[in-house]
Amino acid sequence: MDSLVREIADLPATTTFGRVVAVRGLMIEVSGPVHEMSVGSRLAIEAPSGRTVPAEVVGFHGGRALCLPFGALEGVRLGCRALVAGADGSVRPCEGWLGRVVNALGEPLDGKGPLPQGPVLRHLRASPPPAGERNRVGGPIDLGVRALNTFVTCCRGQRMGIFAGSGVGKSVLLSMLARYTAADVAVIGLVGERGREVQEFIEDDLGAEGLARSVVVVSTSDEPALMRRQAAHLTLAIAEYFRDTGGDVLCLMDSVTRFAMAQREIGLAAGEPPTSKGYTPTVFTELPRLLERAGPGIGTAGSITGIFTVLVEGDNHNEPVADAVRGILDGHIVMERQIAERGRYPAINVLKSVSRTMPRAVPEERRESLMEAKRLMATYADMEELIRLGAYRPGSSAEVDEAIRLNPAFETFLRQGKEESTSLPAGYDRLAAILAS
Repeated sequence: MDSLVREIADLPATTTFGRVVAVRGLMIEVSGPVHEMSVGSRLAIEAPSGRTVPAEVVGFHGGRALCLPFGALEGVRLGCRALVAGADGSVRPCEGWLGRVVNALGEPLDGKGPLPQGPVLRHLRASPPPAGERNRVGGPIDLGVRALNTFVTCCRGQRMGIFAGSGVGKSVLLSMLARYTAADVAVIGLVGERGREVQEFIEDDLGAEGLARSVVVVSTSDEPALMRRQAAHLTLAIAEYFRDTGGDVLCLMDSVTRFAMAQREIGLAAGEPPTSKGYTPTVFTELPRLLERAGPGIGTAGSITGIFTVLVEGDNHNEPVADAVRGILDGHIVMERQIAERGRYPAINVLKSVSRTMPRAVPEERRESLMEAKRLMATYADMEELIRLGAYRPGSSAEVDEAIRLNPAFETFLRQGKEESTSLPAGYDRLAAILAS
């Protein structure tokens, strides 16, 4: 009842509307009381067929508002009314959202009935917490994946990126993290996902147990750019709600690259000049505004541990979005196609992966064994081509011989099935046993 009273109080006293005067591609131009609109304002365009097309103001030109739709434009024609629905979007998440699947507008997709509404209004495009007021990252967090726990140890409130090409196993790794990470709540954003894979991810990869403590936000690749962009903002808004109530939240997003592509479409439609690889300047402005929202909160015990996937085009890890995201986050996990082709999953290259909080997260007594293992793995990687060609003669180097002897054990250690979970201490103990063998 309190939520209903607040919604009624938020209703405007008057109705303001403009008229559609032009449609160019996906861009809608609206004339009328543009002084009542601002960038981010929501409009509801009334088509003659009776359907309403929600839209958002993305700019102004020549006394007209430039708008992009959240849905298909079929039926929209010149003269249609465009009702001004208010400022940028907001949601009212609550504990009742756990176990639910929603779209970018916060509407249920799982057929389980309407979503309960919480008492607190959360703006979708909230600003990140001030740097001088937010808490520091917490202690080590158990991710349940041996390769990450041991060689890329993360802390609560840290933000990591998973960098990989298509078909290398990002989604399976995300499902393992969603099920096994020691967190109170998981908020999963599937941005620009293939429609075929949504149900597979929810039912097969995430499972009933993982879904029970998760909120899944879905925007498939066929939806308009505004929906794909808003799905990312909604994911962070829900995560912020659970963080501010004192929970340790795991925020997973697949993928940041598709968010950047959606922002590129919006920027180009609004008339922005393309820059690097066609990305507009606002892409590189919006990326830090989105990613910086994850992390510790202000004055609460809660935190958002963010893990964001980055789809690298053509396995090029230095393309513009990957390079920008790597500079914003607190570390990166590199997945390589060559490792996946050898049949080792998750296909993580631990030598190229970095966690910037790892020095403070690893116990002192474990550091020596970690350094020794990395040294031997790096030695084998340097000599791998010669070893496979048979050009290396055993006995030439004691260090290389030791790396060759232990390489099968290291490969077995890094290989992990999606139904298998390994705790943080167990991973350290297993690695120490390999080095002592």
